[in-house]
Amino acid sequence: MPGAAPLTRRAAPLAVLLFVAAILLALYQVLDLVFVFFVAALIAVYLDALEAPLTRYLRLPRAAALLLALAATLAALAGVVALLAPPLVEQTDDLMAAVPKYLGELDGFIRRLAEQYPVLRRAGVASTDRGLLTTALLGVADFVRTGIIPYVTTTGRILIDAVAVVVMAIYLSLRPALYRDGFVALVPPRHRPAAREIFRDLGVTLRAWVLAQLMAMVLLGVLTAIGLWMLDVPYWLAFGIFAGLAALVPFFGTLFSTLLPALLVLGERGFLAFLAVASVGVVVHLIEANLVAPILMQRQVALPPVLTILSVLVMAELAGPIGLVVAVPALATGMVVVRHVLLRHVYGDAVATSAAPSARDIPSAPS
Repeated sequence: MPGAAPLTRRAAPLAVLLFVAAILLALYQVLDLVFVFFVAALIAVYLDALEAPLTRYLRLPRAAALLLALAATLAALAGVVALLAPPLVEQTDDLMAAVPKYLGELDGFIRRLAEQYPVLRRAGVASTDRGLLTTALLGVADFVRTGIIPYVTTTGRILIDAVAVVVMAIYLSLRPALYRDGFVALVPPRHRPAAREIFRDLGVTLRAWVLAQLMAMVLLGVLTAIGLWMLDVPYWLAFGIFAGLAALVPFFGTLFSTLLPALLVLGERGFLAFLAVASVGVVVHLIEANLVAPILMQRQVALPPVLTILSVLVMAELAGPIGLVVAVPALATGMVVVRHVLLRHVYGDAVATSAAPSARDIPSAPS
């Protein structure tokens, strides 16, 4: 029939749209598992980054290089835990016990300030019961208690997730072409070259993010601890570790890791001590932003700040604490897909890739 072919062509985009919508709905129903897989993919990228020089310079087989990279990572983590855990646990326990005392001093300082400046009193910063800053700090503590601590203390769940992440990461690292080719095979043949290019760009982008993030966490943690120790801030080691871990959450992690130790000394030592401690965080983050980011991230992970903040908020709403961890790499992944699919192949714009493909990036299976 003459109208059968045009009708089929008109129905094809609708069928594809419904198929994509069904897939997205199914993924939303298992969103936590999707994020677990994404974390495994990030660890696989990290292992691949360590494995590459071992196979290139030491001529080790890929499996042996991956096992060596994993063993070195676990040994480094065990060494750090053995070295820092005793003083860190002691300082953290002391800090938790001293929180009411410091909050009381902070409220007293703010009330005295409000007596001199009535505008602060009218703004609700100080009150006879609980000040605005104290309420905000208790709100953060409540988020940690209700959002992060239940997940960490649910031993069965975190153990299963951790084992699943490590096992998936190892398999993804051992045979990346197998899974990459599997995804590419789901794409129509005429779009498979674009799919391979997206995977190459994603590999370069996520590797840059993983390496830059690790360097940033170490640099922020070490420099913050040294700066707070020099200023004789209590619990300097706990705050240094917190600053390194908080680097996983852009903007908000920087804000909290800078303000918390400064607020700690505000009630006891005054405003000048607050500025001195806060300046440590500002200087440390400026050093990180001007050393680590330009060296490793470059253009591959050049994300707009507003989109980064929105990504953190959205991911925290969707997946809680684990969403905070994967917000930035998820945004970077989305930007790569948009750059290739929408800008290049739909709009026809000229878009630069992150890097030229290497031999190891080219899938071995034919399309």
